[in-house]
Amino acid sequence: MALSLILTHPGGSHKDELLACSLLAAVHRVPIVRREPTEADLADPSIAVVDVGGEHAPERNNFDHHQFPADHLPICALSLVLQHLGVYEDARQFCEWLEPAEWFDTRGPNVTAKWLGVDRNAISRLSSPIDITILRRFAKAKRLEPGEPLWEILSYVGEDLLEYLRDLRSRLNFIAETAEVWSIDDHEALFLPRTEPMPDEPSFGIGRYLESVGKNSTVAALIYPDRRGSGYGLSRHNDHPGYDFTRIEKEPDVHFAHARGFVAKTSASEISRVKELLLLAKL
Repeated sequence: MALSLILTHPGGSHKDELLACSLLAAVHRVPIVRREPTEADLADPSIAVVDVGGEHAPERNNFDHHQFPADHLPICALSLVLQHLGVYEDARQFCEWLEPAEWFDTRGPNVTAKWLGVDRNAISRLSSPIDITILRRFAKAKRLEPGEPLWEILSYVGEDLLEYLRDLRSRLNFIAETAEVWSIDDHEALFLPRTEPMPDEPSFGIGRYLESVGKNSTVAALIYPDRRGSGYGLSRHNDHPGYDFTRIEKEPDVHFAHARGFVAKTSASEISRVKELLLLAKL
């Protein structure tokens, strides 16, 4: 159902409701109002009530978590909106900042620091002036309309997050369908063939894909299309020490090898030659 309004609480602002409102603004492009909700607001499915209202009822676009018991798994208004949009599981897997944000909002900085295994002061030291200004300006606002600078910034944040998650999921599916994993002695290499059309960033998502299929520690090298040429890029995965691509820098079909040995580019397009170059770079 299309929304007519996004409503969240007045007063101090936190990342969870700001990001939740950003996602909804990106999808629905409606005003954001900061005030206490009425019973009529909670009953109206065209009004999204975020981080306030004492009710989680996604069928009516109500997304509060404060009524959950104290021992409930850390989950905040942002989590509930991500669930509603169908991207929560991917966000938990691919946005490392999300789980700490859930802990921070539901458990506070002291417990979160202990859970992270860091000193409490580390939380404050990671604060950014960008965070402070946007949260402060959001807290001061009573109503934000599309076209106003802060509303547009929030919408950009929500749009970029959704675009990242949806593009990444599409990319992971593509890699799963097209990639090959080569066995080489005691490790593996992932090979991504050239396709038409070729993605703007051919190597995008490979690391995430390997994490998702449990091969992040077994794959030592990556081979993927070179977006600037007709051949391939070869690189170490997770800076694996088993490869030094300066070993192939003198090869006639290698036009670039980084001085630190972690990546090289070749014009070779034959798979047999690419495999040969990979073995020559192996230590």
